[in-house]
Amino acid sequence: MSHPVKIKNALISVYYKDNLEYLIRQLHADGVTFYSTGGTEKFIRDLGIEVIAVEDLTGYPSILGGRVKTLHPKVFGGILNRRDNIEDKSQIEQYKIPEIDLVIVDLYPFEETVKKVLYPSEATSEGSDGNLGEADIIEKIDIGGISLIRAAAKNYNDVVVIASKNDYKTLSDILKENGGYTVLSQRKAFARQAFNITSHYDTAIFKYFNQDDPLSVFKFSEQKVSSLRYGENPHQSGVFYGDLNEMFDKLNGKELSYNNLVDIDAAVALIDEFEEPTFAILKHTNACGIASRDSILEAWDAALACDPVSAFGGVLIANREIDSDTANEINKLFFEVLIAPSYDENALKTLSTKKNRILLKRKEVQLPPKQFKTLLNGVIEQDKDLQIESTEQMLVVTERKPDEQQLKDLSFANKIVKHTKSNTIVLAKNGCLIASGVGQTSRVDALQQAIVKAKAFHFNLQGSVMASDAFFPFPDCVSIAADAGIIMVLQPGGSIKDQESIDMANNKGIGMVTTGVRHFKH
Repeated sequence: MSHPVKIKNALISVYYKDNLEYLIRQLHADGVTFYSTGGTEKFIRDLGIEVIAVEDLTGYPSILGGRVKTLHPKVFGGILNRRDNIEDKSQIEQYKIPEIDLVIVDLYPFEETVKKVLYPSEATSEGSDGNLGEADIIEKIDIGGISLIRAAAKNYNDVVVIASKNDYKTLSDILKENGGYTVLSQRKAFARQAFNITSHYDTAIFKYFNQDDPLSVFKFSEQKVSSLRYGENPHQSGVFYGDLNEMFDKLNGKELSYNNLVDIDAAVALIDEFEEPTFAILKHTNACGIASRDSILEAWDAALACDPVSAFGGVLIANREIDSDTANEINKLFFEVLIAPSYDENALKTLSTKKNRILLKRKEVQLPPKQFKTLLNGVIEQDKDLQIESTEQMLVVTERKPDEQQLKDLSFANKIVKHTKSNTIVLAKNGCLIASGVGQTSRVDALQQAIVKAKAFHFNLQGSVMASDAFFPFPDCVSIAADAGIIMVLQPGGSIKDQESIDMANNKGIGMVTTGVRHFKH
């Protein structure tokens, strides 16, 4: 064995005592001496096993309401002394400090206490206690425990550290197999686990203190780390921080890629704008097809007709269950990802015939209200754009007024504009995207791109509506739109030259509404 160490002295002080008895009895049978505090000390004594109180070792009682009990040189000296260091050994003997070979310590339930106080419905143990408050959260910031764990993990060369009840059985099995000894690789593995636990614990505390409103983000503190095949391109590495299992059940397909995740995020944000049965097809975060209809099959057919070329290899999302008939139609198209709230049995069987096709069943989960992006030598943060304007907020500024269907189409187009890269123009008709101009450097280019695409797929622009993500600084877009057959225009307004665009609309006999809200998406 590599550097075997026999456990002679153990310091045990834990909050959770589940499954601890068996390990203590095993260590006792191996002749281990126990040091302990408070409730754990009583727990060991109640087993009929002798235990030395830490206060008898240090000569100091537990003070300050239990805040200080293990913070003493006789405790940390016993853990941190290097067994092969002559000076350390001399000082240990001089001050009569026992060498502690095993530290079993867990941490106060900080996160669980936060959940009990702030999110009682999500607390995993005893639930809410109306008497708990912020002072109780602060008291659950462990000082002695985390220091003991770090000390033992640092000195893994000579000391075993157990920081979770989940590792009791692992240690028990090792000691059985090795006759009470551990080897260096085993102690190092326990140390790695211990530092993972303390790192997560410190991060949770930091997030609690770092938020103006801890209510809004704390529930996302338990971040998992998933390595991705690569980043945006094969020469870039990628990692996802988060738990996708909270958002989706993956029913079929390969692992999600970086680009899949970016598109899925965009798809979820877009579909959440719509209440009626709606199907959307996205490429590179922009909708190339989207329609609202009476059924999800009709919505799929209309969405695909928007741009069947771009739909190839896209990310698909629906806000209703995928039934068998819809699945049969979708199955004719090559696509990367399909997201829906549910699938009927036959639909799932049909769609699962291709093993790499990713099928996600979406779960109900609250998403964070903030967005972050790294740039330059820092990070920028903003509130998500969660606003969308109702038809009541649309101010008619022209002589021609929209009818009921045109108002619906303007609202529909405005929702798409909000989720399309700027500069953008969206053309819509009868609850369906006709075409969009995406990410152009001028609004005229965006409009002309949209018109060309609409004509390429044989859409009749007569009676369609147009939405813009920002105001028109010149009347040229209004003139081009009217000449193409577009009958109604939506824009935020706010330009010093708004009146020129309004006058152009009146001259061309088309209508215009303003919303007062800009939806840039960079």
